[in-house]
Amino acid sequence: MKQIKTYLHKKILVLGLAKSGVTAAALLHKLGAFVTVNDKKPLSENPEARGLLEQGIKVICGEHPVELLDEGFELIVKNPGIPYENPIIKGAIEKGIPVLTEVELAYQISEAPFIGITGTNGKTTTTTLIFEILNQGKKNPLIAGNIGTVASGVAEEASQDNNIVIELSSFQLMGIETFTPKIAIITNLYDAHLDYHGTRDEYFKAKANITKNQTIEDYFIYNADQQEVREVAEHSLATTIPFSTKKVLNEGAYLSEGYICFNGEKVMLVEEIALPGTHNLENILSAMAAAKLTGVSNEAIQNVLRTFAGVKHRLQYVTEMSGRKFYNDSKATNILATIPALQAFKNPIILLAGGLDRGNEFDELLPYLKHVKALLTFGQTAAKIERVGREAGIKQITRVDNVEKAVPVAYQYSEPGDVILLSPACASWDQYKTFEVRGDIFIEAVHKLK
Repeated sequence: MKQIKTYLHKKILVLGLAKSGVTAAALLHKLGAFVTVNDKKPLSENPEARGLLEQGIKVICGEHPVELLDEGFELIVKNPGIPYENPIIKGAIEKGIPVLTEVELAYQISEAPFIGITGTNGKTTTTTLIFEILNQGKKNPLIAGNIGTVASGVAEEASQDNNIVIELSSFQLMGIETFTPKIAIITNLYDAHLDYHGTRDEYFKAKANITKNQTIEDYFIYNADQQEVREVAEHSLATTIPFSTKKVLNEGAYLSEGYICFNGEKVMLVEEIALPGTHNLENILSAMAAAKLTGVSNEAIQNVLRTFAGVKHRLQYVTEMSGRKFYNDSKATNILATIPALQAFKNPIILLAGGLDRGNEFDELLPYLKHVKALLTFGQTAAKIERVGREAGIKQITRVDNVEKAVPVAYQYSEPGDVILLSPACASWDQYKTFEVRGDIFIEAVHKLK
């Protein structure tokens, strides 16, 4: 870790805890800052805040009082999930106080270069693929960011021999100042998180921040099949590396004659790749490009792609039972994520779907339900999804109480050769704390069938 003096004796407010806030507060304290932590959760219910208090860090819990801005803070490090409409954040911006996320701190102290991945879909799969390929290629990768490991905590332990592979959300990228990944990737861009960003332009602008500080000595890997991403590349000062699943390129990563290729070289046959779904070819091409730029051999890429079957809860292969294959795609918390899951299979599908009602309808799914032979619904959106299922001509539609009860019914409706797919198209919060909990319950219910 670089022993920077940037924050020595500076008054800094860490707003919001969770993992990133706790790590950022402890790190800033080590770097000699005068840290105040503010979290909405009461101190009595906040073991993280009590732990920071024991380290000698000032802690204010229970509310976000705007009066904190009168204490003369020189910087605010905020939890990415706290919106910029928060009165403290709005007040800080009006006063000219910088507002960062802990990803910026991670970059400032890291001795290791970063490979940063963002996009609307495919971030986690791409991040994990790159990590696995670099690991196979003995490039000493560490994994960090929105995937579950706090970036600044990883950066503290990293050396020049490591590569930090980091998944980045639009929320995190809004709070960077100097963060510059050696390799940046945008997998794709679609409308998302508009409740946070307000407009699609603001959302896309936040994503584009991943390359805003790059120079010609850095690399920006981008989806050449999307106009919105091509526009980001046109404004990037990095060396741009396109990828495409739709056309053969003169350079970059693409498909040709049944192979995945990079800069004119055939790297591997597509049919040998274990990860299902045409949408995953975007993730595979961008991961391959990053690996090749890092000096990884084709053999290492091939070894990983022949065995990597997906990230947990993201079109994750669970098991095969009496000729039926089970897939857990609980991370499909919106329609946009369920569509590629439905496109991934040519076999008949028993679809399990439903969850939190955010007020939208599900007509966008209609063209993709041709292979669905049975539909099991649950949660607040059950009736809405059933309507679309009927319009698609699905004969077997059954409502159940929850995911656990859906599994045995799905098996009952299935035949050898069928795919039983949990891809809810909805958030989980009406019945489950997280999509991970929902997915784990599905997996457990599948194994109970044996």
